[in-house]
Amino acid sequence: MSRLQQPVIGYTLGDQAGIGPEVIAAALPHLPQSAEYRPMGQRINAIPGQPTEETARAALEQLEQAAEALRTGRIDAVVTAPICKEGLHRLGFRYPGQTEFFAERLGIKNFAMCLTGKRLTVALATTHVALKDVPGMLQASELVRVGRLLADFLRRTGIPTPRIALAGLNPHNGESGAFGDEESRIIIPAVEALQREEPGVFHGPCVPDCVYRDAAEGLYDAVVAPYHDQALIPLKLLDFDNAVNATIGLPRLRVSPDHGTAFGIAGKGLANPSSTIRAFELALRSVR
Repeated sequence: MSRLQQPVIGYTLGDQAGIGPEVIAAALPHLPQSAEYRPMGQRINAIPGQPTEETARAALEQLEQAAEALRTGRIDAVVTAPICKEGLHRLGFRYPGQTEFFAERLGIKNFAMCLTGKRLTVALATTHVALKDVPGMLQASELVRVGRLLADFLRRTGIPTPRIALAGLNPHNGESGAFGDEESRIIIPAVEALQREEPGVFHGPCVPDCVYRDAAEGLYDAVVAPYHDQALIPLKLLDFDNAVNATIGLPRLRVSPDHGTAFGIAGKGLANPSSTIRAFELALRSVR
């Protein structure tokens, strides 16, 4: 995008039997007119609350079009509405979620999942895995990789000098090995490596039962979390209605509201567009 052009933010409707079309329609009138908001794919006649193979196929076609538009630069960022993974899996969709789909379609191997709300931003070192598998999967190199991606994302979205905490894994950071040694073996080496690269940006290991409160109070701009629920429980407690899921590491941002299709309330006028509005705003900030 040149300085003389309007940024183009693409969007999908997700599974159109869900609340995606409603929250997109509700969000668009609230967005800055300094950008073009371009739909990906076609609107279909869907019955609210009744997902079908047709609604799943339309969702998949929109994802494919959005990924290609991102790859070729026809759009500068994309907001994707919620999908129904069960319906997509019946069509052969083999990805855990949209994060992995967009990364593969854009040929990106260095990516991560980040969730950000008005009070808290978190990136995940491990995602959808059993809790018992987390200690064995946690690696210093992975924490360093995700930390770098998170710092870049924060800069792209308006924080030139971010402050990032790496959360510990065990209660009280393991109490010097009494409750586990992952902090000394894995997290401290990761923090030290990141600090050598960017002094003053990275901090930790931070005690996990305090660090999310500290970040919400403004001591840190974001937290790298060792596993999914450690990060998402505080995020959804604080920012349930405005949290956004971003795939960090892509050359152009893919972002979505952090909620599901909500088939049970689709078409009833109950869907809250706050997360979708914030997703568009974040997409636009990343372009600017």
